[in-house]
Amino acid sequence: MHYMIRVQGHLDSSWQDRFGGLCLEQQEAGTTLLSGPLPDQAALYGVLLQLIRLGLTLLSLETSEGPGR
Repeated sequence: MHYMIRVQGHLDSSWQDRFGGLCLEQQEAGTTLLSGPLPDQAALYGVLLQLIRLGLTLLSLETSEGPGR
């Protein structure tokens, strides 16, 4: 499953390993988009738990069967 998770603030790309290998892309609106495939819901929960631990604000979460769909 492919995920797109948007959070408030800019995260440096050096944090990418903390988010299950999701790509981090800083957006002009002062947000960061985390995107990519995760193997299962447990991996998704791990990413969401990291967001909570870092005190980040979750703005959106979208899923699709694959990138670009």
